[in-house]
Amino acid sequence: MKYYIISGEASGDLHGSNLVKEIFKRDAEASIRAWGGDLMKEAGANVVKHYRDLAFMGFAEVIANIGTILKNFKVCKADILSFNPDILILIDYPGFNLRMAEFAHKKGIKVFYYISPQIWAWKQNRVKKIKAFVDEMYVILPFEKDFYAKFDVDVHFVGHPLIDAVSQFKKDLPDRESFFQEYGMTDRPLVLLMPGSRKQEISKMLPLMLKVASKHPEYHFVIAGAPGQEACYYREFIGESDVQLISGKTYQLLSYARAALVASGTATLETAIFKVPQVVCYRGGTISYVIAKNLVKIEYISLVNLIMNKEVVKELIQNDLNLKKLESEFSKIAKDGEPRSKQLADYEELYEKLGGEGASALTAELMLKSQAE
Repeated sequence: MKYYIISGEASGDLHGSNLVKEIFKRDAEASIRAWGGDLMKEAGANVVKHYRDLAFMGFAEVIANIGTILKNFKVCKADILSFNPDILILIDYPGFNLRMAEFAHKKGIKVFYYISPQIWAWKQNRVKKIKAFVDEMYVILPFEKDFYAKFDVDVHFVGHPLIDAVSQFKKDLPDRESFFQEYGMTDRPLVLLMPGSRKQEISKMLPLMLKVASKHPEYHFVIAGAPGQEACYYREFIGESDVQLISGKTYQLLSYARAALVASGTATLETAIFKVPQVVCYRGGTISYVIAKNLVKIEYISLVNLIMNKEVVKELIQNDLNLKKLESEFSKIAKDGEPRSKQLADYEELYEKLGGEGASALTAELMLKSQAE
């Protein structure tokens, strides 16, 4: 069969790559064309558009790049028609993908959505489009099935694919000493700085993270560079700081980290699965933040806290993300003590809620079964 996959972010590229692998296991003759990234390409998909050209964060940034976005819609529609897939698989990225769902549905192409948009947080009216234009929805957060049921939409809870990704990675994990030697790292406890994958995020959060690092010479601070971001951009901020940049090795670094400062997003959940105590950071553009604050319907911004329905990790948002508070919260989770122990204990409960291994395989199996019906 012919599959067309659209992912617009690094996390979608990761989950898309594991799904591609599972599809090929079940459909050896599969032809897979995609908008994604390097991981999906390595898995065997023909990636025709990289997600780094699609990532615009926040209301103001979207408006500023509206011309590029509209052009991408046009190019994608034409490419889908040219390829004529049996299935269109959409991975999160709702602003773009819901339009593609409507387009493909009207052209008679079956539409599968893997990893639900966060419509439980805001824009709940998007459920109408999902109900109208999506044939099957595969959700990865345990509370999402009940959420969709309120709108009379039956969805599949398949578990979280990060469990698979982390489990698979750990099978070939190099030992700590070898990894540290390879990258010339000191034997001080490792602390990760994870300021996000987009330039807008990095510019707003990395400078503050670097100031925290300057106050703690007892730790070895490393920036986990995002795969889609050039090293020279990070170095503009690093300057003379005693902070190392290592790109494309986030999971290796998380495997050995003592603590982390993490931009809100999928990385907060990855950090928790690796059982690394963290502080969650968010600072958006002023206009984007004011609009979002009035629209968002959730109590927390991190997936860790949302899934657990309580504050497991400290969230420092907008004006609360300042040097005094960030340094204070970092000290609490980096040092042995009750805050650190409590967070690690909550991580164990979180892991159980995520549904165990096998999300990618189950999703591929359900997709092929649905297509055959």
